[in-house]
Amino acid sequence: MGFRERLLADYDHEIASTRRVLTHLPEQRLTWQPHARCRSLNALATHVIDVLGWASPILGQDTFDLDDAPPAPDPLPSCAEIMTRFEARASRTRIELDRSDAEYKAQWRLTQGGAEVFAMPREGAIRAFVLHHLIHHRGQLTVYLRLADVPVPPVYGLTGV
Repeated sequence: MGFRERLLADYDHEIASTRRVLTHLPEQRLTWQPHARCRSLNALATHVIDVLGWASPILGQDTFDLDDAPPAPDPLPSCAEIMTRFEARASRTRIELDRSDAEYKAQWRLTQGGAEVFAMPREGAIRAFVLHHLIHHRGQLTVYLRLADVPVPPVYGLTGV
């Protein structure tokens, strides 16, 4: 099994887990935040969705400059809009990830103001900026759910509800 097949299997698993978490968001508490310096529940959910968009510049460009990054999207105001955007973005990203192993071996550079921050093969950038970043923020969402006294769905097994 090559990198592509392993990546797509991991992606499908993590998207299914993320979908379960997002379906537990409480509509009436979307603007809740655990601390003044934390994102609101809907802002964090919106960011989780936005993270999937990193696949496009990683796979479609040799270099991405952080100074050219678009501003963060406004938090989505409803669970329905969160799920609609999630499903569309997850589907589009899944299609973009269907690349050859050779394409994943190619170098990708992250820069800021033209100065290189780092360079790595695209396979590493996809894992770090898309999958691991998604998993990290999904984990934050589960903590938010717990703090908001919402049952946490299983991600990698039982959650202690």
